[in-house]
Amino acid sequence: MHKLHDIPHPNFTNHNGGKLAFGSDGFLYIGVGDGGGAGDPNNNAQNPRSLLGKILRIDVEAPGVATYRIPSTNPFLAPTDPTDRYRDEIWALGLRNPWRISFDRQTNDLYIADVGQSQREEVNFQPANSRGGENYGWNIFEGTRPYSNGNATGLVAPLVEYDRSQGVSVTGGYVYRGSEFPALQGIYFYGDFANGKIWGVRRSAGTVQNQLLLDSPYGISTFGEDEQGNLYVADYFNGDIYKLSGN
Repeated sequence: MHKLHDIPHPNFTNHNGGKLAFGSDGFLYIGVGDGGGAGDPNNNAQNPRSLLGKILRIDVEAPGVATYRIPSTNPFLAPTDPTDRYRDEIWALGLRNPWRISFDRQTNDLYIADVGQSQREEVNFQPANSRGGENYGWNIFEGTRPYSNGNATGLVAPLVEYDRSQGVSVTGGYVYRGSEFPALQGIYFYGDFANGKIWGVRRSAGTVQNQLLLDSPYGISTFGEDEQGNLYVADYFNGDIYKLSGN
């Protein structure tokens, strides 16, 4: 085992991000928090020279490369960023603390759950045919609510969001692709760490349906997926793991 990269995070102890995931393209996607502190005081999420507050995309399996190389299809290479404003590792930006990212194993779409500041929790969506470069808005927006002054041009709104009456810390999950419960096929599951609520999102024919499925007593710190596409949820408070079912 060897170290791939260091991302400086010197000022605060929170917002470290929450997931590594390989895409169907074989590249490693890394969700990185904004560096911590209320409101992103160092403006890392919108800073093109910082790797904080981003989704990174790197190739860790290139022959003869000790650490990683930059995929030639990353969005901010010389042809699209001739003055080298952006770090080449950046795939998407404008995130506060992406607590779990995941790919739909059937469609290869990317889901990004991003923990909010004080008003909104959100789930962002990136289609499989994306060429990267999306800006999900933090800290100009928190969900769909303006947060600070900044250029709002081209920002990508969340797929779904909820306010503080519903929860305070989103935990992203997975799209169900198991065979045991056909009615759950295609539903993206996500939850809230603080109050245990679990929602399901279904995208169909240009519409988005979001529904509360369970109000549980669990501290939902993470979801898991097995080889058969079954989904699991971890309860941080008691150290238990539960399998999601359609019953």
